[in-house]
Amino acid sequence: MTVNRRFKTTAFLLGALLAAGAVTSCAKEEIKETPKEEEITETMDFNVDLDAFDKSKYSAGISVHDPSIYKDGDMYYIIGTHMTMAYSKDLKTWAYSGNGYSSTNKVFGSLFTDESGEVFRFTGKKESIVPTDDKKCHLWAPDIVYNKAMGKYCMYYCTSSTWNASTLEFAVSDTIDGRYEYAGSLIYSGLTRTNYKETDVLDYVDESFVKKNYLKPDGTYNFSLYPNALDPTVFYDKDGRLWMVYGSWSGGIFLLELDEETGMVIHPEADPETDTDAYYGKKLMGGGHKSIEGPYILYDPDSDYYYLFVSYGELTCDGGYQIRVFRSKEVNGDYVDMLGEKPKYVDNDHSPYGLKLSGNYNLPSLSKAYKATGHNSAIIDSDGKKFIVYHTRFEGMGEMHEPRVKQYFLNAEGWPVMLPFITDGEEISKTGYGKEEIEGKYYVVRSGCDISAEVKEPEVVYLSEGTYTAKEGSYYMSITLDGVTYDGVFCRQKDEAGNEVMCFSAAGGNQSIWGVKY
Repeated sequence: MTVNRRFKTTAFLLGALLAAGAVTSCAKEEIKETPKEEEITETMDFNVDLDAFDKSKYSAGISVHDPSIYKDGDMYYIIGTHMTMAYSKDLKTWAYSGNGYSSTNKVFGSLFTDESGEVFRFTGKKESIVPTDDKKCHLWAPDIVYNKAMGKYCMYYCTSSTWNASTLEFAVSDTIDGRYEYAGSLIYSGLTRTNYKETDVLDYVDESFVKKNYLKPDGTYNFSLYPNALDPTVFYDKDGRLWMVYGSWSGGIFLLELDEETGMVIHPEADPETDTDAYYGKKLMGGGHKSIEGPYILYDPDSDYYYLFVSYGELTCDGGYQIRVFRSKEVNGDYVDMLGEKPKYVDNDHSPYGLKLSGNYNLPSLSKAYKATGHNSAIIDSDGKKFIVYHTRFEGMGEMHEPRVKQYFLNAEGWPVMLPFITDGEEISKTGYGKEEIEGKYYVVRSGCDISAEVKEPEVVYLSEGTYTAKEGSYYMSITLDGVTYDGVFCRQKDEAGNEVMCFSAAGGNQSIWGVKY
């Protein structure tokens, strides 16, 4: 059967980029100095036989929401919302080690039955000081770090009751897969006139400060300026100091240092000039209850940058959920995007900010379009390979979700570029690829910068001499489409149906672009 789809075919000329047979670096400054003739584009409709492509039958076999990755020995673990943990040796085939709100959950069970009464004391249950909206139990977005000083695996997580009342806590274990025992509560949000004395906030600021800043005149929480205590992730910086980044919508993304000896928060001195609060820590970006959540910071020694990954949009299938990334030379910022900017409280539209790594997309060999690809973590493996893991939903399948793991690289400018398909042991050629491997017909997806339910469908782009650049002796490449120059990499990999394909992945103007040649 032949299925008609509207694809865009682009035939373009970048002009005399080089003398015959020469190649250039993909660095933008070199490309800008090279004279270019006018770019030519033409758009047409044509029939595509979608049945001509083998379709992916891949399934991770599990559902882990908000997956945070950790490697222990030769085993990879992802831990996620609703007390779930899974493990894998190849980042493709997963099995549960714990799943669900139950005392029999061998990873989390002791938290669910916590005898101290502290885990859900303030938020997370219908019996909490701030009862849950839906009368159910909520423990979300855990993250694991091995605390070197304590000699323990520390799991940081949040309990939540309403859309802004939450508690950040941590638990410890002698083994990666538990059981984890409650070790302390760290940060409370959703304070009101009637409950702020039930938290530890008065240990760090006085009562007049709480009423003037954390509360609005009606006694409710000043959520537009201060955080929702959700989505904690913990990491060591390059100097061995331990940090926690957290936040979801509300007042934005915040950063606090942790005491490695105890795992508890080190509350800073207030500093309005650097947007640092004595209780909640330093605000890195966001505010005004705009979509930004799931922060994850990873230091990469290859570039000497800290990368801050966040998610925009709403997490539902049609919510436009997506991954963005910013970077900084210093652990406490400023974190900025490819244009040197970051979203602020005053921005009515934050969609232009942050390099968009992934959103809703389709490719010919996928059985269903991927949607709501978000809330990611990242890891640099022992062999230097870099991976991003996130959860995704699927077109036509409601809110069902699975985790996905993709390899990514840094382009010549040090920005992450993620491969189009899940990782399957692919190795990039350090010396690059020949013209016969590179050139030909590509199905290309451009991420754009929008936050919407739109699925980005592929367009057809022909790569031929003069339509791209490739740095000699490396995998770096560059391509210009519609006036945007994208710098990235070529890499061979398998698609999710098992086909060997040539791919490129590149970034420019806060947008990502993927190309696949079947």
